Amino acid sequence: MPYKEPKIEKIFYSIGEVADMFEVNASLVRFWEKEFSIIKPKKNKKGNRLFTREDVDNFHIIYHLVKEKGMTLKGAQKKMSENREDTQNNFEVIQSLNNIKKMLLEIKSELE
Repeated sequence: MPYKEPKIEKIFYSIGEVADMFEVNASLVRFWEKEFSIIKPKKNKKGNRLFTREDVDNFHIIYHLVKEKGMTLKGAQKKMSENREDTQNNFEVIQSLNNIKKMLLEIKSELE
Protein backbone atom coordinates (compact mmCIF):
# COMPACT_ATOMS: atom_id res chain seq x y z
CA MET A 1 0.00 0.00 0.00
CA PRO A 2 1.58 3.29 -1.06
CA TYR A 3 2.19 5.94 1.57
CA LYS A 4 -0.12 8.93 1.27
CA GLU A 5 1.23 12.23 2.45
CA PRO A 6 -1.25 13.71 4.95
CA LYS A 7 -2.90 16.93 3.86
CA ILE A 8 -1.22 19.78 5.68
CA GLU A 9 -3.49 22.56 6.84
CA LYS A 10 -1.91 25.96 7.15
CA ILE A 11 -1.83 27.51 10.59
CA PHE A 12 -1.80 31.08 9.30
CA TYR A 13 -2.96 32.77 6.11
CA SER A 14 -1.68 36.08 4.78
CA ILE A 15 -4.06 38.94 4.05
CA GLY A 16 -3.53 38.31 0.32
CA GLU A 17 -4.51 34.66 0.67
CA VAL A 18 -7.68 35.59 2.59
CA ALA A 19 -8.54 38.24 -0.01
CA ASP A 20 -8.02 35.69 -2.82
CA MET A 21 -10.25 33.12 -1.07
CA PHE A 22 -13.18 35.54 -1.25
CA GLU A 23 -12.17 37.41 -4.42
CA VAL A 24 -12.07 40.74 -2.58
CA ASN A 25 -9.42 43.42 -2.09
CA ALA A 26 -7.04 43.24 0.86
CA SER A 27 -8.38 46.65 1.89
CA LEU A 28 -11.82 45.07 2.50
CA VAL A 29 -10.22 42.42 4.73
CA ARG A 30 -8.46 45.17 6.73
CA PHE A 31 -11.69 47.19 6.94
CA TRP A 32 -13.76 44.24 8.18
CA GLU A 33 -11.02 43.39 10.67
CA LYS A 34 -11.54 46.87 12.19
CA GLU A 35 -15.35 46.61 12.06
CA PHE A 36 -15.73 43.08 13.49
CA SER A 37 -13.96 42.26 16.75
CA ILE A 38 -14.18 38.51 16.07
CA ILE A 39 -11.55 38.80 13.34
CA LYS A 40 -8.30 39.00 15.31
CA PRO A 41 -5.26 38.27 13.15
CA LYS A 42 -1.87 37.91 14.76
CA LYS A 43 0.88 40.21 13.51
CA ASN A 44 4.47 39.21 12.89
CA LYS A 45 7.50 41.39 13.63
CA LYS A 46 7.06 43.19 10.32
CA GLY A 47 3.43 43.96 11.16
CA ASN A 48 1.99 41.59 8.53
CA ARG A 49 -1.38 40.16 9.46
CA LEU A 50 -1.55 36.40 9.98
CA PHE A 51 -5.10 35.03 9.93
CA THR A 52 -6.03 31.74 11.61
CA ARG A 53 -8.55 29.21 10.26
CA GLU A 54 -11.04 30.60 12.80
CA ASP A 55 -10.51 34.13 11.43
CA VAL A 56 -11.14 32.84 7.90
CA ASP A 57 -14.30 31.03 9.05
CA ASN A 58 -15.55 34.21 10.75
CA PHE A 59 -14.72 36.23 7.64
CA HIS A 60 -16.74 33.70 5.62
CA ILE A 61 -19.80 34.22 7.84
CA ILE A 62 -19.45 38.01 7.57
CA TYR A 63 -19.01 37.71 3.80
CA HIS A 64 -22.19 35.61 3.65
CA LEU A 65 -24.20 38.13 5.68
CA VAL A 66 -22.97 41.24 3.88
CA LYS A 67 -22.24 40.16 0.31
CA GLU A 68 -24.65 37.25 -0.20
CA LYS A 69 -27.59 38.23 2.02
CA GLY A 70 -27.17 41.98 1.46
CA MET A 71 -27.07 43.00 5.12
CA THR A 72 -25.56 46.32 6.16
CA LEU A 73 -22.38 46.25 8.23
CA LYS A 74 -24.37 47.44 11.25
CA GLY A 75 -26.90 44.64 10.72
CA ALA A 76 -24.18 42.03 10.37
CA GLN A 77 -22.39 43.36 13.46
CA LYS A 78 -25.61 43.19 15.46
CA LYS A 79 -26.39 39.67 14.24
CA MET A 80 -22.88 38.46 15.04
CA SER A 81 -22.83 39.99 18.52
CA GLU A 82 -26.38 39.09 19.58
CA ASN A 83 -26.76 35.70 17.98
CA ARG A 84 -23.34 34.43 16.90
CA GLU A 85 -23.98 30.73 17.56
CA ASP A 86 -27.30 30.68 15.68
CA THR A 87 -25.76 32.69 12.85
CA GLN A 88 -22.88 30.22 12.58
CA ASN A 89 -25.24 27.22 12.71
CA ASN A 90 -27.47 28.71 10.00
CA PHE A 91 -24.42 29.44 7.86
CA GLU A 92 -23.20 25.84 8.23
CA VAL A 93 -26.64 24.50 7.26
CA ILE A 94 -26.70 26.75 4.18
CA GLN A 95 -23.20 25.56 3.20
CA SER A 96 -24.26 21.92 3.57
CA LEU A 97 -27.37 22.48 1.47
CA ASN A 98 -25.34 24.23 -1.21
CA ASN A 99 -22.90 21.29 -1.28
CA ILE A 100 -25.81 18.86 -1.63
CA LYS A 101 -27.30 20.98 -4.42
CA LYS A 102 -23.96 21.03 -6.25
CA MET A 103 -23.63 17.25 -5.90
CA LEU A 104 -27.18 16.69 -7.17
CA LEU A 105 -26.59 18.98 -10.16
CA GLU A 106 -23.42 17.03 -11.00
CA ILE A 107 -25.34 13.74 -10.82
CA LYS A 108 -28.09 15.23 -13.00
CA SER A 109 -25.59 16.33 -15.64
CA GLU A 110 -23.99 12.86 -15.66
CA LEU A 111 -27.40 11.26 -16.23
CA GLU A 112 -28.27 13.50 -19.16
